[in-house]
Amino acid sequence: MYKELGIKDEVISMAEEIEPDLKPIFEKIDKNCLKNSQKVLKAFQDNKVSTVDFNEVTGYGFYDMGREKLEKVYAQIFGAEDSLVRPQIMAGTHALTITLFGLLKYGDTMISISGEPYDTLKSVIGIEGDSENSLIKHGIKYEQIDLVDNDFDYDKIRDRVKKGNIKLIEIQRSRGYSQRKSLTISKIEKVIKLIKEIDKNIIIMVDNCYGEFVEDKEPTEVGADIFVSSLMKNLGAGIATSGGYVVGRKDLIHLVAERLTFPTAGKELGANFNQLLSYYKGLFMAPSVVASSLKSMVFASRMLEKFGFKNVMPKYNEERTDIIQTIDLGSENNLVKFCQGIQKGSPIESYVIPVPDDMPGYQYKEIMASGSFTPGATIELSCDGPICKPYTAYMQGGLTYEYGKLGIMIAISNMID
Repeated sequence: MYKELGIKDEVISMAEEIEPDLKPIFEKIDKNCLKNSQKVLKAFQDNKVSTVDFNEVTGYGFYDMGREKLEKVYAQIFGAEDSLVRPQIMAGTHALTITLFGLLKYGDTMISISGEPYDTLKSVIGIEGDSENSLIKHGIKYEQIDLVDNDFDYDKIRDRVKKGNIKLIEIQRSRGYSQRKSLTISKIEKVIKLIKEIDKNIIIMVDNCYGEFVEDKEPTEVGADIFVSSLMKNLGAGIATSGGYVVGRKDLIHLVAERLTFPTAGKELGANFNQLLSYYKGLFMAPSVVASSLKSMVFASRMLEKFGFKNVMPKYNEERTDIIQTIDLGSENNLVKFCQGIQKGSPIESYVIPVPDDMPGYQYKEIMASGSFTPGATIELSCDGPICKPYTAYMQGGLTYEYGKLGIMIAISNMID
């Protein structure tokens, strides 16, 4: 069976050798999956989710009870007052954009305390590119405090918060296209406590992309005021085909909703485009799918380390706070061949050969592999990376561990061919 998929003997042998190492880690992932599944199930039951909640509402989208109930379910799961879950939010960057523009006004100051934000958000802020619609062009001030040894610079943050005049502090939980580690919920909790003790009025916003259900708590459960992400990542579970969400304080969600629609309309407007069933079902399956993705990345980390790629992050037995696995592959050829192997191991368009090319919003040429049912759904097994040293592959996803494992074995076989 393995050979029919082009998997080499040495890859098969290595997979069999490492599986005992993975068993205790998989058991921890399963325990966390059960805990998050309990939270989801209780929210569905408490809010009396019914088949009528899946009905399509067209036109302006007024009086959509299914949409309203879904947003109550989200709020309960994440220990928040309110949420905005909409197909009109087109991507994680879009969710971040409407949140920042909804909460910040001319003259306000925002600070990123997790270093440089993800590439596409730089142009939104205005620290890259020349868009006339960036935050900076709208008179919003931007400051940045870099991480130190993969943790917050608590002293600098404390000193800056004491100086005052900060409207919003942004934290990017995941690593993005950087070599730093992703930020755990315990670290996020610690820095939020520090900030709120000095100035409780500062809005703490978390970019939660790739992080949902990886740990047993979410940012709003440890003091964050608002967090955002895409439904083509964890919470869509490969079932939702578009959309994004924002979760947090009710007054803040109202401001973001008015940015998505228009003043006075807020959350009352927006047809669901017959997406509600996929949103409910995706959320219901999300804990299990996230667990499968984590197992796939643990497997990849151990396999590639055993094949001689020592700079894998996280290590297979390290604590994880998102579904991303990075591997420094050492050469452009390795990176290209590995991504092409991920494409070969995909269910959709496995015959396509991805090649590096320019991508809007990115500094270097990119290679991207994603043979997914929903284009761009990074909860499905995918891999990409910039064509620059140290030729790092950024991999995530896996709807089931079995499919994730097979895809990774095909990719390694393709690289060492």
